[in-house]
Amino acid sequence: MVEFDGVTKTYRTKKGTKTILRDATFKVNRGRSLAVLGQNGTGKSTLLRLLAGVEHPTEGSIRRGGRVSWPLGFGGGFASDISARENCIFISRIYNADPEEVIDFVESFAELGNYFDMPVKTYSSGMKARLAFGMSMAIEFDCYLIDELTAVGDKRFRDKCHAEFSARRETADVIMISHSVQTIISYCDTAAVLNNGRLEFYDDLHEAIEIYKAL
Repeated sequence: MVEFDGVTKTYRTKKGTKTILRDATFKVNRGRSLAVLGQNGTGKSTLLRLLAGVEHPTEGSIRRGGRVSWPLGFGGGFASDISARENCIFISRIYNADPEEVIDFVESFAELGNYFDMPVKTYSSGMKARLAFGMSMAIEFDCYLIDELTAVGDKRFRDKCHAEFSARRETADVIMISHSVQTIISYCDTAAVLNNGRLEFYDDLHEAIEIYKAL
């Protein structure tokens, strides 16, 4: 599904170079759902953006097989000067999906009303979150990337999101970041711990959780 070959990711900061990932070589195969564990600031979200192709490695290469989502709920890929409808058309073309089907799904799911045809920059943060979640569910992926499975909207809308995502999980894998151990246990069957730029993989999910807690 996803393969890293000698991937290093660094950033330049005022205090020097910060290494997020150092010479990582691994493969996440189809049929496995992976939790990425680590303390705040270790680079878990950056790793997810590398997996999605939102960011590029400093060194090494990343190969993807199948259709891998952007991080669930990530709205950074939306063009803010155009409407949700126009963003649906643009993203549909990128993923070779039917624009009308995507528009119909997102318009119904996100419940934006007249704002669906207004520029995204006019949306509240909650509206953007509903659009991002709806867009993620509108296109069927082989693997969903999740940077904290956060609640969106009121209880009725949260229940709708949960039901829709549960349906997607029947045919798709997950690579997830979460600080909730219960969420990790519910969605994942294996884990990797990110610490000091090194990513260590564990087949035993509970062993990985204990190592993460001890960091």
